[in-house]
Amino acid sequence: MSPIDKLISPKQQKSLDPNSHTPLYHQLYSLFKKVILNGTLPHGAFMPTEQQLSDAFNVSRITSKRAMDELAAEKLVERRRGKGTHVIFKYTPGSVKAPLVGLLQEIESMARQTKVRVLSVDILKPPEDIREKLALEPNETAIKIVRVRSRDGIPFGYYVSWTIGLDKKPSIQTLESIPRLEIFREKGLDFTHMKQTLTACAADEVLAESLDAEVGDPLLSMIRQSFDSNEKQVDYMQVYYHPERFQFEMDLTIDENS
Repeated sequence: MSPIDKLISPKQQKSLDPNSHTPLYHQLYSLFKKVILNGTLPHGAFMPTEQQLSDAFNVSRITSKRAMDELAAEKLVERRRGKGTHVIFKYTPGSVKAPLVGLLQEIESMARQTKVRVLSVDILKPPEDIREKLALEPNETAIKIVRVRSRDGIPFGYYVSWTIGLDKKPSIQTLESIPRLEIFREKGLDFTHMKQTLTACAADEVLAESLDAEVGDPLLSMIRQSFDSNEKQVDYMQVYYHPERFQFEMDLTIDENS
């Protein structure tokens, strides 16, 4: 297998179209720009030689050279006479972004199709780390809600949330009959974006009892931070999911320009 075959599939190597309005050198440049930007070609990796590119893509050396020159002009690669061309771009993974509207619809849909049991609703001083995220003073309080969500009588999620911006705490009866996000909207608390972080953890005694699991069983832990139109975080929620009873699925569209 040639060095190029490890980076570019045979189908991609045949993807250059001499009949296209886009010049061949730009098609080749675009192809390699993508594999550099997405980290397939990491920082420090050596690029194929101009001759290797010419042979693999059936183009002239002039076309290969111009494509590499374009990459160098964008500071993606560095060319040194006698030493070849290597990648100088450093790939940094970014957050996966998805439309908030679709996410909110999925959350509310799950809320309506499952049953929630509210364990407590209190107005308390949050722990220091959560207080900092909500930008609260040491003596300020937030609404803490603890819930367990079930499907067909089987618990699958344990929710702990801290919320600010509400004039009073919702009742247990309200929280068990109306989705939490719908309650927030009715009270004028709207989210403009959310940030979710997924990790794994082990069940402690409280989680094991609430989720009908064993102490030490693996759980899926998700932190969801929600922000208002002023970019102020107004809700912090941590959810613990039983992995055998809950699946987290994302349907993402590929951005051809990235």
